[in-house]
Amino acid sequence: MKVSPFFLLAATTAISFNVAAKNTPVNAGEPVSDQVIAEQRQKLAENTENKGFGPQSPRSLDTLEGKNQVLFNAAPAYSQMNLCDIHFHKNAEHQGGEFSEYAGNGDGHGHGTGYRYSGTLTEAELAPVAGEICPSKNGGLFAGDTIEVHYVYSTAQVTPGPTLGSCFSEASNNPQLRVEAQVYVLVNDSEALDFGQLTRVEQQNGLYQAVNLPTNTGQSVQYTGSTTGPSYNEQGSPFQVSWGVRPQVAKVNIATVGEWCKGNEFEEDHAHGVRNLVINPDLISTITP
Repeated sequence: MKVSPFFLLAATTAISFNVAAKNTPVNAGEPVSDQVIAEQRQKLAENTENKGFGPQSPRSLDTLEGKNQVLFNAAPAYSQMNLCDIHFHKNAEHQGGEFSEYAGNGDGHGHGTGYRYSGTLTEAELAPVAGEICPSKNGGLFAGDTIEVHYVYSTAQVTPGPTLGSCFSEASNNPQLRVEAQVYVLVNDSEALDFGQLTRVEQQNGLYQAVNLPTNTGQSVQYTGSTTGPSYNEQGSPFQVSWGVRPQVAKVNIATVGEWCKGNEFEEDHAHGVRNLVINPDLISTITP
């Protein structure tokens, strides 16, 4: 897809809603200190102060008040937009609902941090599976892991594909964007949900849709925010995104996630990193219950 020079610049820096620092060496065995996370948050505050950045993501769904004054119109309902990208993060980026257990500070680059499913699983559900699941240099997936899946929608006339670049077109470099977020916990259970079905895309009324996006995991929390991913730990995201985050977790068969990673139209083969939770009131919007 041919896109504008502006978008090409953005696409090569940070904008797949995840920007998984693929070339950044990490040492997952050594979590960083609280001071490192505090310093990253301080740099984020300094780099965004009085520069007009809009509300940021991810955030705690339990924090309703925010002080960010940048307003933009909420995107339409996802059923009125084109699905353009699906990807996932290891551990939930958002905090709240049934994913409130902090995974730790991680390596400072988005790996080993975020939030986990706070419920309980059986020994059978936690039993190891044969083979590697979505392996990467930062580690693969295991039974009991939590993932946050981002179903990304655009008002542009586009077709689904890899990265946020698929959400833009030559005719529309500033479409409205929406992310429907669903948190899943991976279990060793052939009767659990099939990730291939959860990410199945079809056209409905002329629009690309994730036709099996869960509708039984609670009323989604709606708020205005931004793109995510650890590349924004110290920099503000300039992209305006309408979010819908479902508060309940669904169980998915880990084997089906592994199969999806072996080949899909989004060219996703591993879990992406997690951005630090944005807690600065000046960088979050108010959630209206």
